[in-house]
Amino acid sequence: MSVVETDRVAALRDAESKAVQLFDEAVRRGLVVPGITERQLSDEIRDLANEMFGVRKFWHKRIVRSGVNTLEPYRSNPAELTLESDDIVFFDFGPIFSEWEADVGRTYVLGDDEHKHRLAADLPVIWAAGRDHFAATPEITGDELFAYVLGLMGERGWGHGARHAGHLVGEFPHERVEDDQVTSYITPGSHQPMRRPDAAGNPCHWILEVHLTDRERGFGGFFEQLLDL
Repeated sequence: MSVVETDRVAALRDAESKAVQLFDEAVRRGLVVPGITERQLSDEIRDLANEMFGVRKFWHKRIVRSGVNTLEPYRSNPAELTLESDDIVFFDFGPIFSEWEADVGRTYVLGDDEHKHRLAADLPVIWAAGRDHFAATPEITGDELFAYVLGLMGERGWGHGARHAGHLVGEFPHERVEDDQVTSYITPGSHQPMRRPDAAGNPCHWILEVHLTDRERGFGGFFEQLLDL
């Protein structure tokens, strides 16, 4: 691994570590409580990111979703909800640390609903199985990994809440999935090997996303982090 690539990897890992610390601190401080609105909680986490790390920029919109809103995909803008006492809520934040993107998603359950707890527990399990399959399949494409991860979801009885299961991270475009950008995503039609150089000759790095849904009961959950580092 070149010195430049070593620095890139270290920066991406550091950004993710700080994003995880941010979410952990939000929970430790008791910010995730019934009675707070999604917008209020998002703003409190934004302010906490500034307090802890001096973060003022996020590369995509800050997402806090609870209740039925946890079924909605990234691009949706559902009406704001207030967290309830027996709720489920997820965060999807993309803070920028020293010009490097982090993209981390986590899910939390308020109360004792067994179905919500089972979904929350399955999120990292499915994510890890997807990562293991990626690691064991050197020539895997985004199309193939998408199909594999959806199969894992179905085996555990969950639906899928998004058009893709992840994307490139770093200096790449994420905001639009057009025909000429589909290979930047883990999604149907992404037929290039995921392990490939980018336009600058650097190795591509990926985020793997798992968005589980239980539409019958009206909730979902989300988990994402670096796939290949």
